[in-house]
This record gives sequence, C-alpha cells and structure tokens, in this order.
Amino acid sequence: MVLTRQQFVRLVRRSYLQLPHGVRQVLRNVDVVVEDRPRGDDRDLVSQGDTLFGLYTGVPLIHREGPDPMLPDRITIYRRPILERCATAEEVAEQVRITLWHEVGHYLGLDESDLHRLGYG
Repeated sequence: MVLTRQQFVRLVRRSYLQLPHGVRQVLRNVDVVVEDRPRGDDRDLVSQGDTLFGLYTGVPLIHREGPDPMLPDRITIYRRPILERCATAEEVAEQVRITLWHEVGHYLGLDESDLHRLGYG
C-alpha cells in the first residue's frame, strides 16, 4: 500500500479525533508522532516475526505520583510497517486506529492482556 507521509499523518489525526472525548481530555502532555520505522532498541521490543506498529514511551497514568512530568510522554506510530502489512487504504486506516488506541491504552495503564480482551491487541 502506498500513502504519502501527509496522508498517513491525516489518518493518525483522524483516529485521534475518534477517541472518546473523555480519553482525549486525559491525554495531557502526550506527543503523538509518526516515524517511518522503529529505531535501535525499539526494534528489540517485539518477538522475532512480530511487527511493531506503535510504541508508547512514558509513565502510565496509574503509576504517576505528583504533577505531570516536564517532558511529554510519547506515542509513536510507525508508518512503513503498517503500509507493508496492509493491502488497502481501508486496512491502513483500521490498523492506524487500532495501533493508536492500543498505545493510548498503555498510557492509561492497560496491559497487553487487557488490550487483547478489548480488541486492541
């Protein structure tokens, strides 16, 4: 599947705006960025044969003490792995939505089993 970076970023933005209003309100001090591929140690976060579509970096809300950290948490959506896995624009849009919501779930404190149970695994 071929989408320009700009088209892909629009899909991420659209998926973000589809998050429930209450969830968007708690996403304070969180950057959502698009990168082409995972780099360095990020590639080691998945098992052999699996693909990393997104990554949450930060301290989940349920583990925080005190005020928000000075540096923002970060949700990274990896463009190339998603495009390589999907055959249609509709599949890309759905994978972007699932990936973004999965990483937001980590920010909220959900673990992998919670996310799989909710359909965002």
